[in-house]
Amino acid sequence: MALALASAALVTGAGGAHGATADGGTVEPGGGTGGKHGYSMRTDARFAPPGAFVPSAAVTYDTRLVPAGSWIEVGQRSAERGATTVKLRVTGLKADHEYGAHVHRKPCGADPAAAGGHYQHRPSTDPADVNPDNEVWLDFTADSRGAGAASARHNWNFRFGEAGSVVLHSAPGSSGARLACFSVPFGWAA
Repeated sequence: MALALASAALVTGAGGAHGATADGGTVEPGGGTGGKHGYSMRTDARFAPPGAFVPSAAVTYDTRLVPAGSWIEVGQRSAERGATTVKLRVTGLKADHEYGAHVHRKPCGADPAAAGGHYQHRPSTDPADVNPDNEVWLDFTADSRGAGAASARHNWNFRFGEAGSVVLHSAPGSSGARLACFSVPFGWAA
C-alpha cells in the first residue's frame, strides 16, 4: 500500500496542469477545454530520458544540455476571439547556453521527431513563414544557474487539437537540434 501511494505521488509530481478556464471549468492533467470566454492553463514537469522508470510529460534527448531532473513550466492564456500569450520557465539547464524553444504540433515521444513541426498560425511550406510572427517562439538564454524564461504574445488563438508540445532546441531561431520536449495541454478559445 505504501509503495502504491509513493508511486502515485511520483507520477503526479512528474507533471500536470493547474488552473481554470475563464468560464469556470478546470484544466485537467493531460488536457484542457476551450470555451466561449477564453482559456487559461499552467503545467509543469521534470525532464526524464525516454523510457525512464517514472515517465514524465517532459522528455530529454540530450542530458548534457537538458539534464534529467531539470524543470519546465508552460502557461497559456487565450482571450475570446483575441490574443494568446504563452509563457515558459525552466531551471536546471546548462548555464549560459542559448536555447531555441517553439510550440510544436504534436505531443512528445521517445523519438525527437514525434512532436512534428512548429505550430503555424497560417500553415505553410514557404520557408519565409517560419518566423516568430507566424509561430510561437520562446527562445531564451539560461543564466549562470541554468534558469531561463520567455514569453510570446500573438493576436490569434491556437486551432483545436493542433498544438501539442514545446520543444527545446540547441540554438535560438528556426533551426537547431531537438534537445527536449514537453507535452502541453494547449487549448483554444472560441
